[in-house]
Amino acid sequence: MLRVRDPKASLEFYEQHLGATLIESFSFDEMGFTLYFLGFQDHLKDLLPSDRGDRIEWMASQPGLLELTHNHGSEDDPEFEGYHNGNTDPKGFGHLCISVPDVYATCENLEQAGVEFVKKPDGGSMKGIAFIKDPDGYWIELFSPKSLRDLITGSA
Repeated sequence: MLRVRDPKASLEFYEQHLGATLIESFSFDEMGFTLYFLGFQDHLKDLLPSDRGDRIEWMASQPGLLELTHNHGSEDDPEFEGYHNGNTDPKGFGHLCISVPDVYATCENLEQAGVEFVKKPDGGSMKGIAFIKDPDGYWIELFSPKSLRDLITGSA
């Protein structure tokens, strides 16, 4: 689970740039937060049950989801400094990792869209992987199956 300042910006980022699909959201107004659950399977929208109860049960049976939590009001609070991304002191959480079909093509699209990079695929000593930042500054590692195989086996 990642806490996000502005759910609209975060959902747009994960859906448009990383191919995520919003499966379901749960608003807990009395407690002041909303949860958003995203999946990354191909053709996910075609798999989602139309009945909400069936969709919730289906969602809960998936092997992996990204949960975003929005604490109501943070998006409009000028004094809100954001959440700790885990990569500055004190270090803790590091990053999410998402597999994409082609890391180079994905990064080209992300660069054109103005997404902030921590590392491009050919930067540094680990070729074929990239790191980007989401709207809250969380790091996301990107690799493709082939680029990861080549990196690990040295068969580039």
